[in-house]
Amino acid sequence: MKRAASGIALSVLLLFVGCNNKKEEKEEVTTYPITSPVKMDTVINKEYVTQIQSVKNIEIRAQEKGFLEKIYVDEGQFVHAGQTLFRIMPQLYQAELMKSKAEVEQANIELRNASTLANNNIVSKNERAMAKAKLDAANAEMKLAQIHLSFTDIKAPFSGIINRIPLKLGSLVDEGDLLTSLSDNTNVYTYFNVSEPEYLNYQTHAADRGSKEVTLIMANGDALPQKGEIQTIEGEFDNETGNIAFRAKFPNPDKLLRNGETGKVRMTLPLRNALIIPQKATYEIQDQKYVFVVDKNGVLKSRNIKVAYELPDLYVLTSGLSQGDKFLLEGVQKVKDDQKVKVKFQDPNKVIQSLKLKAE
Repeated sequence: MKRAASGIALSVLLLFVGCNNKKEEKEEVTTYPITSPVKMDTVINKEYVTQIQSVKNIEIRAQEKGFLEKIYVDEGQFVHAGQTLFRIMPQLYQAELMKSKAEVEQANIELRNASTLANNNIVSKNERAMAKAKLDAANAEMKLAQIHLSFTDIKAPFSGIINRIPLKLGSLVDEGDLLTSLSDNTNVYTYFNVSEPEYLNYQTHAADRGSKEVTLIMANGDALPQKGEIQTIEGEFDNETGNIAFRAKFPNPDKLLRNGETGKVRMTLPLRNALIIPQKATYEIQDQKYVFVVDKNGVLKSRNIKVAYELPDLYVLTSGLSQGDKFLLEGVQKVKDDQKVKVKFQDPNKVIQSLKLKAE
């Protein structure tokens, strides 16, 4: 009898302890940390898709008609300024030069004769002037013939890399035909489009950004070791996109970058009075982000938020919350709309500091 009583007492004790444990667990589950947005000045690093262009990139075209007699270079070859690239058959232009030289000599003889006769008053001085004009015209024709002949040797106007050569040896070349293109990749330009708000922030907070230095992220995800600098901004916005083009210049000493490549420019932008919340306080439904706002009675209400920028562990908001709102910091996957919960407020500045935000 005594043993049975002891057993009942032990069962009651275990049941009481179990109920207490469940009650404690329930209290732990329903007590959630909440916080508020932080308004502060900071900077963000934003990446913009860019197209890379050589500072010098030109088309090499024929200036005379004829057969392509010589190709002195190969595709992808580095050439020096003044180096001969192509030769168009020069015989016709050589003949024209020889003819013009003969005409110059003939005009010289006529001028000498006219000068002698004029000095002896046999012919008028007008005859000598006409002979002189004829010589001048012959000299001009000879210079023109020399220019035409020089155009049969196509030379590099600057040092660079030869692109594709579409014509083959012996091809009939017409004036203006494309022979190749030449790129000087010692320095490259990157062009990228910036939205109007970002442009205004960039221009009006020049002191905050520190410098015009930017980073180029190449197509393989690596950063170019050399830093670039924003040099200029275009004169007007694109009416269709609402963007304006920036141009940055990057040194390219190893000739790694080529004309036509793509990449991303990483630029530092200042943000004034940015409204910031932790990423872990949000959840997503159909590409829309939400938080649980807590009212004064501890009731949860889901609210849609708009994210302007993403920082490490943080979101910068454009709308959805105000500085005085309180929202659920953790446990967003464990609760539901209109649920009443027990909450504990955490200082938003300490929350942000724990996420190691680097702000200025």
